[in-house]
Amino acid sequence: MVRPSARVLDGIGTLVRLGLAAVWLISGAIKVSDLIQTYVAVQAYDLLPAGVVSVVAGAVPFVELVLGLLLLVGLGTRLTAAVSALVLLAFIGAVAQSWARGLTIDCGCFGGGGQVAAGETRYPQEIARDIGFLALAAWLLIRPRTLLALDGWLMARPVETVDTHGRT
Repeated sequence: MVRPSARVLDGIGTLVRLGLAAVWLISGAIKVSDLIQTYVAVQAYDLLPAGVVSVVAGAVPFVELVLGLLLLVGLGTRLTAAVSALVLLAFIGAVAQSWARGLTIDCGCFGGGGQVAAGETRYPQEIARDIGFLALAAWLLIRPRTLLALDGWLMARPVETVDTHGRT
């Protein structure tokens, strides 16, 4: 069996990093553009006390944007992937509990959200999509090295210099 070269794996990792960055940036931007609808979406899950709903609804879009920006530039990739995984697990759990409780809501993952008609729920698709995003985060947790990332630039080893007497 031929194992892909480190360069190929770095290239795949770069696509994974940029793909997950796009998810967070798009999702966060849509939510930030309509914070009232984001509040409606968070409230529809019927999980949090009223005072906490507004805090979560106000924070989630900005958390997503920060995760997206960090992944876009490749800074703290492994840590950002870990936080991404935790956020995605929370999202998966929230959708799954809504499904289990018989709530009829749109997840609000990419805007919208709130109550919908019983036949309009898409819980299996939403969970499957988030599991796919979780797989991207898992790749970056296991192999955070990617191309065009600040991580690589910051972690580069300094070049040793040799003085005129041959000493380093």
